[in-house]
Amino acid sequence: MAETLKEKTAKGLLWGGLSNGLQQLLGLVFGIILARRLSEADYGMVGMLAIFSAIAACMQEGGFIAALNRKKDVTQRDYNAVFWMSILTSIGFYLLFWFTAPLIARFYGVPELTALARYSFLSFLFVSFSIAPRAYIFRNMMVRQSSIISLSAVLLSGVVGIVMAMNGFAYWGLATQNIVFTLTVSVLNYWFSGWRPTLHIDLRPVKELLAFSSRLIVTNIATAANGNIVAVLLGRYYSAPEVGDFTQANKWNTMGHSLITNMLYSIAQPVLTKTDEDRQRQKHVFRKLLRFTAFVAFPVMLTLALVSEEFIVILITEKWRSSAHILRVLCVAGAVMPVSYLFSNLLISRGRSSAYMWCTLSLLAAQLLALWVCVPYGIGRMVQAYALLNVVWLAVWFWLARKEIELKVSEAIADVSPYLLLTIAIVAVVWLATRKLDNLYVSFAVKVVAVGGLYCLALWLLRSTIFREGITFITKSKIE
Repeated sequence: MAETLKEKTAKGLLWGGLSNGLQQLLGLVFGIILARRLSEADYGMVGMLAIFSAIAACMQEGGFIAALNRKKDVTQRDYNAVFWMSILTSIGFYLLFWFTAPLIARFYGVPELTALARYSFLSFLFVSFSIAPRAYIFRNMMVRQSSIISLSAVLLSGVVGIVMAMNGFAYWGLATQNIVFTLTVSVLNYWFSGWRPTLHIDLRPVKELLAFSSRLIVTNIATAANGNIVAVLLGRYYSAPEVGDFTQANKWNTMGHSLITNMLYSIAQPVLTKTDEDRQRQKHVFRKLLRFTAFVAFPVMLTLALVSEEFIVILITEKWRSSAHILRVLCVAGAVMPVSYLFSNLLISRGRSSAYMWCTLSLLAAQLLALWVCVPYGIGRMVQAYALLNVVWLAVWFWLARKEIELKVSEAIADVSPYLLLTIAIVAVVWLATRKLDNLYVSFAVKVVAVGGLYCLALWLLRSTIFREGITFITKSKIE
């Protein structure tokens, strides 16, 4: 019997949670080993190139996955056009970056970046083969297959990165890890989707998709730039080790909030799109997803902020202690990023790619201005400005979403504030109770267990619907 949309959503969240939990665990293990073997400068070298890789990835994806998801009737011809368009675009970008690699190295004042950039950007070519198969898997909510693909890629690329690091390849190991990851994702997406391209190249369907996806291209580039702009400015005005500290902190922060956003990725946009014609039902679905996001994101990210110093020193040694403060500040922004992500998915599902684009571009402009002003005051002030602006910008996302589904301020506050206020209160109490603990291991364990235990106990006593539904579904589900 066909599953209902509610059942698909629940299973999608469950599979996404299990998959991303395992991915983060693997990433944690691999990250610890690599951070202990490599230096701040190694991470700084790769971090300087991150923005170029991110922007190119946005261009070659072209917003086609979201565009194909929104299209009512998708044919083999549509997928095939996207497949060949992605490959042609990636070849063009690789050639562009090959010739401009010396300019990138000159911008940062690091000659070694020329060869590293030309090697790292090979991932553009590999990832292009996965765009059309990924779109097929995404549209059909094949969350289990997507989970297997991601886990396999993390595992294989992590092993390769560690082997190369242990054999003295330094930052080349980090670059190879990324290439192996994209290659694995491409091969497995092609395998699991069951979709196959044809040799007949007809790009005419792309024109129709571009009417929607062109704005997403600009938006995704702005999003990528926003996520990497701090590293770019640090690389321009500070040393490679300082960039490495930020890159290390940002990596752990990203792992934290992506645990939630990746859970939402496989189900939020497809589910919201499927309910697009019923405004009240869509609003109901959105509010439930909003409560779930707040329920998970705030305790995860604020607990990571609470234990940032213990986390960094215990796992990746004393040499990275200076990145702990950066991590603590970034986690504040990381706590609201999944909520912003959910609002942006609502806009996309409603076909409002233009509003999504202008909102993201405005955020990027504001970030550039704030960071530029803070450059003379050091890394700490730059990171604080970056985090604060992302938190404040949540109000802009809400204002745009409010018009789409008639979401009231009181409704949004009612959905989010209980989890936020409860988490802040518990984190504050635990911080006060444990601030005199000197042993890092004891402090880390006590803080994590105390926050997690008190949070679950409070939700149980308050009879939280999301909490009880989650427990019921996990204990009674049979994952097929």
